[in-house]
Amino acid sequence: MLAVLNVLGSMLMLFSVTYLMPIVTSLIYSDGLFVDFIYAAAGCLLAGAALVAVTRRHQRELRSRDGFLLVTLAWVLMSAIATVPLLLALPGLSFTDAFFETMSGLSTTGATVLTGLDTMAPSVNLWRAALHWYGGMGIIVLVVAILPMLGVGGMQLYKAETPGPVKNEKLTPRITQTAKALWFVYFLLTLACIGSLKLAGMSWFDAVCHSFSTLALGGFSNYDASIGHFDSVRIEIVLIVFMLISAMNFSRHFIAWQQKSLRTYATDREAIAMLWLLGIASLGVSFYIWMHGVYPSFATSLRHVAFNLIAFATTCGYVTQDYAAWPIFAPMVIVMLSCYTANTGSTGGGIKMFRTLVLFRQAGRELFLLVHPQAVTPVKIGGQVVANQIVFAVLAFVVLYFGAVVTLTFALLASGLDFISAFTAIIATINNAGPGLGVVGPSSNYQGLTDFQTWVCSAAMLLGRLEIFSALVLLTPTFWRK
Repeated sequence: MLAVLNVLGSMLMLFSVTYLMPIVTSLIYSDGLFVDFIYAAAGCLLAGAALVAVTRRHQRELRSRDGFLLVTLAWVLMSAIATVPLLLALPGLSFTDAFFETMSGLSTTGATVLTGLDTMAPSVNLWRAALHWYGGMGIIVLVVAILPMLGVGGMQLYKAETPGPVKNEKLTPRITQTAKALWFVYFLLTLACIGSLKLAGMSWFDAVCHSFSTLALGGFSNYDASIGHFDSVRIEIVLIVFMLISAMNFSRHFIAWQQKSLRTYATDREAIAMLWLLGIASLGVSFYIWMHGVYPSFATSLRHVAFNLIAFATTCGYVTQDYAAWPIFAPMVIVMLSCYTANTGSTGGGIKMFRTLVLFRQAGRELFLLVHPQAVTPVKIGGQVVANQIVFAVLAFVVLYFGAVVTLTFALLASGLDFISAFTAIIATINNAGPGLGVVGPSSNYQGLTDFQTWVCSAAMLLGRLEIFSALVLLTPTFWRK
């Protein structure tokens, strides 16, 4: 435990550097909050230094289970530390709401309790977007590239932070180089998104904030109306493109960059399945709401459905229309797509498309074995055999995922929230997708929840970001046995 706290102290010291962006922004725009961010950065630095000093004698190489404890503590403590500038800059904001906002930022959920974003200080809006960007690829993966210099190995953290088959797919011989490679691609795509949004009509500041949110598939905007504020087809098209890119496995982007070829995407069954699903769903839902007279033409329906459906399905959560006002079939399809769409190795949340494909292949195998019980039929995806160990792990994950959804939904129901609001709030937060329906719908936010309900949703965001296993393993007696 003390060794974990030692590394956590180093991470907090590194995290204090992230306050530089809002400090510079505050100075540029003269919003008067740079002192608040300096205080917050100093507090973060001193807290980290104190932890390192107290636990220096216990520094050692981390074991695998240390990594699970570290990533959970890191997300919780960094979210708590990140509340300081919000509490200083926004009088009247409670710690509960501030923690919800920062957990939403670092977990790339995009659910918010704040209003008046249009007139909020630029440094605060940038800080919210920056939290998305840091959390998008994962603060842990960033630190993996740096901790070896401090004498602490990073493979355990990478495995704890990155679930699924990606954690065993080294892009380069050393884990440090892998983390750097992923951040390199992430940074280049962010620059490309900023430039594209500027050309599409955004200001530089808006382009930076929304690029941070888009690449992280977070969804924070610096406007209460989200992307609906711009009412621009060009901006919506640019965002759709980059949301789809961000919902794909970033290792594919690195390989494509390395090989200077797009051929690697042709063999990516996850990405192909995602694009087919989103294309068919967009056309189907567009036709449905057009037939119900929501919009006067199919083209208008397609524009609004495609953007809002893709934004939510990829777990980005941007909004241009109040889709909660559409016939209930449409918003429920949009909400449920967030469970399955994003790819492993992406910045999105949910069950992920790889696990969905495994579940369908496994279901097909079981049906086949009912007719041919002696047959040997391995589960295959893209011609590659999926080991039974991975199939069983996927089944266990899905059981825990839906168990968490049911448990947390009932917790909100017991607190007095209506079913649609409770269910969609948990689906949206555990998938790190943002708005739900009902009182937490796209035309409102999570501000109306009680403190208890807000903490339940914060817990759902943490579970979703750490993909269930990394957090729940801490609750097992086996984990704490020597």
